Amino acid sequence: MAEHGVNGLMAETMEKIRSMVDVNTIIGDPIVTHDGTTLIPISKVTFGFGSGGTDFKSRNSGDNAPLCFGGGGGAGVSIQPVAFLIVSEGNARILPVNMPADSSTDRLIELIPDAINGVQSLFGKRGKKEDAAPETEIAPTEE
Repeated sequence: MAEHGVNGLMAETMEKIRSMVDVNTIIGDPIVTHDGTTLIPISKVTFGFGSGGTDFKSRNSGDNAPLCFGGGGGAGVSIQPVAFLIVSEGNARILPVNMPADSSTDRLIELIPDAINGVQSLFGKRGKKEDAAPETEIAPTEE
């Protein structure tokens, strides 16, 4: 059985969306400043598409003629800058573009780099304490 026209229509619509939206649209290319700070743009991407069609009999066709197909499709993409991930001297932080966070999920995402830095500094302090601890030698005892 031949492929139906709506299948090709939907495939073409999705391919066009795929060409417009990729991972580099959401997490942008890193920008490195002269002092070594790296800025990574982060965007929110929303997209949708719709397509449809119908088979119909042509006015000029005979009774046994194949049906004609008519259809259409469309898509929309919205790209909204959300924040910059700033990496400097081993620390990462989020600089939101619009304050405050729209939802608790957005706020949670903003807190992730601070939480990671806190855990890293906690383990860094522990490592320094262990390294700084004096080594004690146990002298052999005579019996």
